Amino acid sequence: MSAEPTDLPRLATGAGSAVPLYFDSAAHRLFGWLHRPAVPAAPGLGVVICKPFGYEALCAHRSVRAFAEAAVELGVPALRFDYRGTGDSADIEPAADQIDVWRQDVAAAVGELRRQTGVERVCLLGFRLGALLAILAGAGSAAVNALMVVAPVLSGRRYLRELRTTQLAAAEPGTLIRNDPQAPGAGSMEVSGFSLSAASAAHLSQLDLSAPVQPPASDVLIIDRDDLPGARGWSELLPGLGVRTRYVALPGFVDMIMTAPHAAVTPQSMLAAMREWLGSLPGALSAPSAGADASQLGRGEPRSVAPVLALVSNECPSEAAPSEYPVLLGAQRTLFGIITRPAADEPRRRAVILLNAGATYHIGSGRVYVSLARRWAHRGYVVLRMDLAGLGDSATRPGQPDNEVFPPAALEDVRIALDFVRQHYQVREVALGGLCSAAYHALRAAVAGLPVNRLLMVNPQNFVSDEGQMGTDLQLAEVVRDVGGYRERVLSAAAWKRLLRGQVNVWHIVRVYLHRVRIAVQSAARDAARALHIRLPHDLGSELEEIAARGIRVVFVFARGDPGIELLRIQGGSAVRRLGDRCHVHIVDSADHTFTQSRARAVLEQTLSAELFVRHDEVADTAGARPVARAGG
Repeated sequence: MSAEPTDLPRLATGAGSAVPLYFDSAAHRLFGWLHRPAVPAAPGLGVVICKPFGYEALCAHRSVRAFAEAAVELGVPALRFDYRGTGDSADIEPAADQIDVWRQDVAAAVGELRRQTGVERVCLLGFRLGALLAILAGAGSAAVNALMVVAPVLSGRRYLRELRTTQLAAAEPGTLIRNDPQAPGAGSMEVSGFSLSAASAAHLSQLDLSAPVQPPASDVLIIDRDDLPGARGWSELLPGLGVRTRYVALPGFVDMIMTAPHAAVTPQSMLAAMREWLGSLPGALSAPSAGADASQLGRGEPRSVAPVLALVSNECPSEAAPSEYPVLLGAQRTLFGIITRPAADEPRRRAVILLNAGATYHIGSGRVYVSLARRWAHRGYVVLRMDLAGLGDSATRPGQPDNEVFPPAALEDVRIALDFVRQHYQVREVALGGLCSAAYHALRAAVAGLPVNRLLMVNPQNFVSDEGQMGTDLQLAEVVRDVGGYRERVLSAAAWKRLLRGQVNVWHIVRVYLHRVRIAVQSAARDAARALHIRLPHDLGSELEEIAARGIRVVFVFARGDPGIELLRIQGGSAVRRLGDRCHVHIVDSADHTFTQSRARAVLEQTLSAELFVRHDEVADTAGARPVARAGG
């Protein structure tokens, strides 16, 4: 039985529906969401949304979705999509000029929106670098009549300086960022887990749109950030080119696009400005034209191809390539995921389910889930990358907040995903896991008895469900992280100066050490109780022994220095050592919590792949990762 849809799955929204789909841009396929209003304001306006770049796109994901849904509330269809090499779209050649390719992708999205909905006019809505792409694409398109930009990048050179500043700020102390002109990939940049090629950086360095020479569209709305506005001068030049221009500086930019996904906030004032402006455009909300069939308006032609992305690589010919497509899970079809499926003749029945890393949507930090899924599909695995309810592209449960990293119904979502892959693919073995909170949910699912065979847990920072045992403002991960830091600062003259000036919260340090003593005593008590076969509540060691006894292979991968290592030692106690080959713990050097550096991410992928592919009676030997708890050692 195949889960591949014959019709596009449809996610109900407040004022219409959203359809995930793939469409063509030149020789590659892009992934997008087409948001359709229940009652289209045809034949008026449609909106194509151009995302920001990299980590900003991760942070703003739910906000970008909110902008699309706000357009739908006005009867305006909207298409948001992933450029090539980003999100769920096809991969891009590492040396390609992303700016040029992405500009082409914007043009392809405009054409797809018009074909799917029949709209006559298109508004491009761009955020940051996406705004620059929208300006470039709009200036050369007769189909683009309007443009809305949010904190637009107008100077490529200035934007590159911002990226380099971010790169330096995120680097580990002592890290040397090299710019060797003779090195492979010289001139490229990697920022927060996302790369710009040398060709892209060179292209950006030549772009300066601050002095426009042609109108980007007939109507333009500029929503600038109110804390550091940078587009007012540009807005004042546009009327001279015959552009009807509106400029506003509004709050909310930092909370939307520069705040971690779990804490990001949708800027309501910006949404209100968009609604007002869209409604004021000439003919934007016009009634259906005389003689038109209202049942067909805005529908466009049916697609002639299935919504599938073929994953061709050197490892397998195109006729046997894995494929990728969107699915909606659950009785109400509210949980979203992307299935990466091996070639149709794959005889093995194995699956992997990857869960959200915090509130990052289903591509994973630095898009690592996409890379893993496509790599594993070539080895015969069905891989489901899914969003828990309220995260990413899944719907939010009634009465529950968005972006809740530890939702109370997470186990139910995991159960639905397990049932799905077992039902539709008859898989005999399922691995479950992911980064940070995903590792926690995977462990909880195994402890709850859900049918999993392998846990792949990366940098978990808590293990037990009783978070009430500590104060809400002082978590276990903070305790084990801060103790080491405070020891180092004892020898620091600067730290003593800050203490004497009253700039150090001494009570906080005391609380950290008191909690450290407390959990050390608890750890010793748990080890003693296990030796006497006494089961204590919230005992990680006993839980690990029980799930390992059921034949579940347990794998931990940590970045060196991550607090989860110490937490596992404290809360798991001697049980981790006793598990032997049933529990492997790997330590990856030169990595941060989310593996933002490509070298560390490559080691992570190699480590997880080795653990996934290895037979139960074998021991993985992964270069670059140091196993500290494994068979025989």
